[in-house]
Amino acid sequence: RNGARTLQTSIQSLIEAQVERSPHAPALVFGETELTYAELNARANQLAHRLIETGVGPDVIVGIAAERSLEMVIGLLGVLKAGGAYVPLDPEYPQDRLAYMFEDSGIHLLLTQSHLRDALPIPAGLNTLLLDQPLDGYAIENPNIAVTGENLAYVIYTSGSTGKPKGAGNRHSALTNRLCWMQQAYRLDASDTILQKTPFSFDVSVWEFFWPLTTGARLAMAAPGDHRDPAKLVALIEQHKVTTLHFVPSMLQVFLLDEQVTRCTGIKRIVCSGEALPVDAQQQVFAKLPQAGLYNLYGPTEAAIDVTHWTCRDEGRDGVPIGQPIANLSTFILDAELNPVPVGVSGELYLGGEGLARGYHRRPGLTAERFMTSPFGKGERLYRTGDLARYRADGVIEYAGRIDHQVKIRGLRIELGEIEARLMEQDAVREAVVLALPGASGQQLVGYVVATEANADESELRERIKTRLKDTLPDYMVPTQWVFLAEFPLSPNGKLERKLLPKPDTSQQQAVYIAPQSALEQQIAAIWQDVLKVERVGLADNFFELGGDSIISIQVVSRARQAGIRFTPKQLFQHQTVQGLAGVAGTGDEGLVIDQGPVTGAAPLLPFQQVFFETEIPERHHWNQSVLLKPLQPLQAERLEQALHALVQHHDALRLSFSE
Repeated sequence: RNGARTLQTSIQSLIEAQVERSPHAPALVFGETELTYAELNARANQLAHRLIETGVGPDVIVGIAAERSLEMVIGLLGVLKAGGAYVPLDPEYPQDRLAYMFEDSGIHLLLTQSHLRDALPIPAGLNTLLLDQPLDGYAIENPNIAVTGENLAYVIYTSGSTGKPKGAGNRHSALTNRLCWMQQAYRLDASDTILQKTPFSFDVSVWEFFWPLTTGARLAMAAPGDHRDPAKLVALIEQHKVTTLHFVPSMLQVFLLDEQVTRCTGIKRIVCSGEALPVDAQQQVFAKLPQAGLYNLYGPTEAAIDVTHWTCRDEGRDGVPIGQPIANLSTFILDAELNPVPVGVSGELYLGGEGLARGYHRRPGLTAERFMTSPFGKGERLYRTGDLARYRADGVIEYAGRIDHQVKIRGLRIELGEIEARLMEQDAVREAVVLALPGASGQQLVGYVVATEANADESELRERIKTRLKDTLPDYMVPTQWVFLAEFPLSPNGKLERKLLPKPDTSQQQAVYIAPQSALEQQIAAIWQDVLKVERVGLADNFFELGGDSIISIQVVSRARQAGIRFTPKQLFQHQTVQGLAGVAGTGDEGLVIDQGPVTGAAPLLPFQQVFFETEIPERHHWNQSVLLKPLQPLQAERLEQALHALVQHHDALRLSFSE
C-alpha cells in the first residue's frame, strides 16, 4: 500500500528525483532522437518557467494540441512542473468538437505545434504558445512549485450522454497512487522500454508517459499513426527493444495476426484495458509470446486510469476477469437499493478510495449525480460506474457489461445518446436511435433513422447524414451501418422497442453491382468478401458501408500482403471502393517467396521454443494448450479427419518432436 506521505508527492517530483539518480540515462526516444533524463528535465523546466510567467499554477488548466513527438512529452511535463493541469486536445478531432472543448474547458492558454496552429479552431483571445519554438534564456532548474494531492493533474474529455463530451478532472494523489501501485506490481527498471502509442486524449496514455520516467526506464514514442499498423509496431518493438506496452484487446488480436509477431521476444509485459479481454486473445498471447506476462486492467476515466487488476492465466474458464482492487481502492457491487449482492449475482459496480477523480470539470450537477456519498463509511465518496459486475467465490470480479446506453468499441468509450443528439440536430432526421451490434470484428455502431422526407433517396441521405456527423464527432463515433425506417417499432405504451429494430442488411448498403474486371480488382474483392462475410463485392461498393472499420481494415491489409498486394490502412481509408483501392495498390511477391517443402531431420528451435526450454517448468512433458471451437453447422467426421491430416502434413510444427 502507498503511504499518505507518498500520495502527497506529485508525479513531477518523482520524475525530478529520478533525474537526480540517473541524469545521463536515456529517458525519451522518438525516431532517431534521444534525450537523457537531464536533457528532458532541462527542456521541461524551461517551458515550466515560461508557463509560470504567463500565470500557470495550481489548478490552472492548460490546453495542449500536439502530435506524438518529443514536444508533446515536454509540453505535458512542463505543465505539471508549472503546477498546472493539462487538457489533451487531439488535433485529429473534428473542428466543432475541438471548438466545444476549447470553450467548455475554459482554458486561457494553448500549447501546440507550428504546423497544426492554422488548422485548429482557436477562439479569439486565446493565448497560444508553440512547443517547437526555442526557449533560450529560461532557467533549466526545477521550478519547485508546490501542489497538494487535491490539485488537478489532468482533465480528459469522454463522451457525454447529453450530446456533449464532459471533462473528468483527476487529482495528483490519485495519479501518484495509480503509478506507485503499478511500479510495486510490475517493477520497471533501467533495462525496460515502454512504447507510448495510445492517443493522449485517452487516459491509458497517462501511465505510458509517466510510469517509465518515475522509474529510470526509457519512453519510446511511436510516430503519429503507427499505433494502427501491426507491421510498424513489430518494427518499433524490435528497433527500440520494447519490453512493455498496452493494447486494447481488439487491437491486440489484430497485432497477434501479424506473421512477424513471434520475433518480439523481448516483450516482458502486455497490459490490456479498455474493453473485455476475450479468452481467445489470452490464449494467443500464451502461444505466440510465451515469455510475456499478460495483465488485464479495468477502470473508468473518472478514477485515475485503472482500479482493478488481474494477472492472466489459463483457468479453463470462458471469460477473463477484471480481478481485484489496486492499492488504496475499494469496490462494491450493489443492487438498486444499494445493498451488497451475493456471490455470482450481477449488480452495479461502485468505486471508492484514493483513485476517484475530483469530479467533472465545471459540471457540479453531474458530479453530484455520479459521485455519491458512500452508505458504508464516514462520508467518503463512491463513483457509480454504470458497469455490471459480479463476484466469484474467490473474491475476483467478473465484468458483465453496461447498464445504460454507454458502450465501448475497440476500447473507446461512447455514449450512444451523444450520437443520437447530433443526429436529431439535422433537419433531414425526424427520429434517430443508435445501437451497438455484433459485426465482423466485434461491436459496430448502427444508426436507425426515420427521415423527415418520406421518399428521400437513401444513398444520398446516408452520405449527407454521415458528412454532417463527421463535422462534430470523431470517426469512431460515426455509425458504419445505417437502417432507414418509415417508423420505429413501439410498445403498447408508446415506448421504443429497441429489440424489434431490424438488423442491418449489408446488401442494402451496396451500390449497383459492377463486377470487378482486372485480376487485382478480383483479388481485392475476394479478400473483402471473406473478411466482411458478404456474398459478393462489386467494383463500386464502399468498404465501410459494408461493415468495415479500422480493425477490419488492418486484417484486410494483412491478408492482401500475404497475397502479394501492398497498400496501407490509410490508403484504404482514402480509397474506400475496390476500384479506388486497386488504383493505388502495389503488387509483387517481394518477401513472400517461402519454401513450403516439408521439413525433415533436425531443425533449429524457433525463438518461442527456445524460451520454453530455457524456462524452468515442472513436469515439462505435461505442458499442453487447448482450444474449444463451436461449429456453426453439423460436422462430418470423415471430412474433419481429412482436414486435420492435411493440416499436419502442411504445418511442420505439428510433426515436431523434441529431444535434449
